[in-house]
Amino acid sequence: MDEWRRHWPLVLAASTGFGFFSVMQSYTGIFMGPVGAAFGWNKTQLTAGLSMSSVIVAFLSPFFGVLIDRWGTRRLALPGLIMYSLVFAGFSLISGSMFQWMAMWVIFALVSLTIKSTVWTAAVASVFNRGRGLAIGVTLSGTALAQVIVPPLGNWLIGDFGWRMAFVLIGTIWGGIAFLLCLFFLFDRHDEMRKARANAAANAAPAPSLPGLTAREALRCAALWRIGLSTFIIMMVTIALVVHQFPILVEAGISRENAALLVSLGGVAGILGKIVTGALLDRYKPNWVGGVTLSSAALAFVLLLEDIRTPSLIVVAMVINGYASGTKLQICGYLTTRYAGLKNFGLIFGIMASVISLSSGLGPLLGGISYDAYGNYNAFLVIGMVGSLISGYLIFGLGAYPHWQSSSEYSDTGRAP
Repeated sequence: MDEWRRHWPLVLAASTGFGFFSVMQSYTGIFMGPVGAAFGWNKTQLTAGLSMSSVIVAFLSPFFGVLIDRWGTRRLALPGLIMYSLVFAGFSLISGSMFQWMAMWVIFALVSLTIKSTVWTAAVASVFNRGRGLAIGVTLSGTALAQVIVPPLGNWLIGDFGWRMAFVLIGTIWGGIAFLLCLFFLFDRHDEMRKARANAAANAAPAPSLPGLTAREALRCAALWRIGLSTFIIMMVTIALVVHQFPILVEAGISRENAALLVSLGGVAGILGKIVTGALLDRYKPNWVGGVTLSSAALAFVLLLEDIRTPSLIVVAMVINGYASGTKLQICGYLTTRYAGLKNFGLIFGIMASVISLSSGLGPLLGGISYDAYGNYNAFLVIGMVGSLISGYLIFGLGAYPHWQSSSEYSDTGRAP
């Protein structure tokens, strides 16, 4: 509890910042209809930009991870939030040119690197130890918060102000709030370590360091490979469902207003999932908690199949998917800190983030191609069911993680699963 008393403002700032980063994923399904109608674009064209930007982020994430290890999170996040706000609002200027559309997504990808999950996870993980699972969970609840707020808010803004002004309002208001919180409360252990190293150099004492694997050791770690593969699979299918769930619900005969509320309900379940899963990760075997949670997403895909879904089952599916998919990044981040340590966490989780970004980009495109090819989402939903089960199995089979001990005052008392 002492960690929470001292550092809850940091968690609040990080959660708000990550929520802003996640707004686009929740908003894409909302603006697809109006933007597609305005320019005559199909779902594959509408999601191609998001997919391409995710691939760009995938290739560049390790580089930005190195910058986090070297500079800390604050020096990247503060200017990043300002640029991200401007670019998000800049989508209001698109004119119907596919070249312009794709160029906007390239710029969006480059800017989003500065406020992606690695930044916020690194900051929180560096100052929390005993309560790390819950702290990371609350931080990453920002994405679920975006899923709760953005669908009804975005739908209302589009209806009353048009889709162009909706981009401007969401980008400037959410971005401004995130920037102010981070300006006052965002820091990480890198700030403390820089001061400690300077003092050590002045006194000719050994420089303190954070515990963890080297990059070469991480590359040979089988557990990290399992975590990465599991995350790739679950992110690909669940992000695709997040992006396409609004069209799926509308296709099932649900009004846009009620579909937005159902998507928002999934976001509420996601917040609950992150908090509950975070507490469970701190108390029980993380591989069991992660394996069961990720596997449960398979049920949501089954319940949304055309021949099975009913209004009641759709509600259940939204809750299950919200709960399970809301924990995927949290499980990956928590397990990476435990198996890799914090010494090179920015680089290592940056590589994990590359996997996440690549799968996040491929997933929506997969859903769009599936729909355009078959005229419905059934094939994609079957793929999602199988993928969720495989992802859970990979996490369930993890072994014990190391007991880290650093040369600094920081000590990570790892617990074997």
